[in-house]
Amino acid sequence: MASIKRYISSKVEGNGRSEIMFRLSLSKDIKLRLKTGIYIEPSRFNPKTGAISKPRANQKEISEIKDTERKIRDLEDYIYDLCEAHTLAELTKDFFEKEIYRFHNPKKERKPKEVEAKLQKKFVELVEEFPDKRGLSEWRHRRYGVLSRSLHRFELYRKIKRRLPYKLDFEMFTTEVLEEYEEFLRNEPAIFDKYPKIFEEFPAETRKARKSRRPFEKGDNTIIGIFACLRTFFKWANEEGLTKNSPFARYHGKTTERYGTPIYITIKERDIIADYDLSANKPLEVQRDIFIFHCCIGCRISDLMRLTPANIINGYVEYIASKTKADRSDVIRVPLTQRAKDILEKYKDVEKDGKILPFISSQKYNVAIKKIFKTCGITRIVTVLNPTTGEEEQRPIDEIASSHLARRTFVGNLYKKVKDPNLVGALSGHKEGSRAFARYREIDDDLKKEMIGFIE
Repeated sequence: MASIKRYISSKVEGNGRSEIMFRLSLSKDIKLRLKTGIYIEPSRFNPKTGAISKPRANQKEISEIKDTERKIRDLEDYIYDLCEAHTLAELTKDFFEKEIYRFHNPKKERKPKEVEAKLQKKFVELVEEFPDKRGLSEWRHRRYGVLSRSLHRFELYRKIKRRLPYKLDFEMFTTEVLEEYEEFLRNEPAIFDKYPKIFEEFPAETRKARKSRRPFEKGDNTIIGIFACLRTFFKWANEEGLTKNSPFARYHGKTTERYGTPIYITIKERDIIADYDLSANKPLEVQRDIFIFHCCIGCRISDLMRLTPANIINGYVEYIASKTKADRSDVIRVPLTQRAKDILEKYKDVEKDGKILPFISSQKYNVAIKKIFKTCGITRIVTVLNPTTGEEEQRPIDEIASSHLARRTFVGNLYKKVKDPNLVGALSGHKEGSRAFARYREIDDDLKKEMIGFIE
């Protein structure tokens, strides 16, 4: 007979709550620790009995705790039912994790009329609505914007070429059409030269210009990113009953993004930039200070530019990563170094539109970073992977410097010292097991020289 014992995680989230955990005993020798996905204030949980205490007067909190208590009981009943319905060999940790996810995210039954109403919409219209329906982050909204505009252009191109059916729908997407779509994306610069009207209504480049910009040549990583969005959309459409077509099941194009070793600056180089006298160029000095602050907290540029004084709490910067908040809403807390605190103090009385620092647009910020590197003499040659050709090339670091280099500098220098991706991930927002950390597992040049010395 299975038994469940409740306990509470020692980890306290940024909202002051901890996750209730289950210790599931299936037999004398088989015991599993399970995350419930249900959180509570630690003071409300009795570790001896597993009971949840209620406040006396706060009716709102009482209601919330009753709801939590009900969810816990329902989840326990659900797990007991699973234990009775399955063999011991089937009751693995992975099995329970999937079932707990289903418990919290039950599939909604949909009426045929609702499905029919969706199918009456144009294929690309459904693609455009998809990010809102899934509550995706602003970053993913932009990626689906790239996808939907390219699908519009692909549809117009098929119409010009009289390829039937030219209208995109779920069923016409065969493996061959996917291959044709990939070829279209790779050849867009040449297609623009021949059929510029295709790009007038649905431009490949959305930055402001008097006329449609000629699209840049797309590399493998860009195309793989577009196809990843389309694959996710088809998976959703299958789950919603909109189609049974799964064109990616037989698609054999490139599916894995390829990146080179992450380029970042050393702490010494960071300090050279931080201490360089830029007083003769005040606007550049401001952006230099923002870049150094960026190196000290390591967030993505989208998160940096939305930080306000409310995100600074007791010497920490606290935020939820916008890119991943739809999947994980963990609060990231990064202690502020003295250098970071000094930068905030320097600009505390400067007009910042409610932000923590006087930001400019991300595009202008990237231009400024390149100029800062060149001015400060940080121009060493680095080997990078050309995102379009996929070939390696040697370039001065100031030419490739950007806002993301600040994040890589934060992660790379921490990882050099700590070597624990989970500890670094707690500060950077990378999820446990992130493939991004594999790229930081490089041996330092100093250590390489030392090793070579062994065979001299």
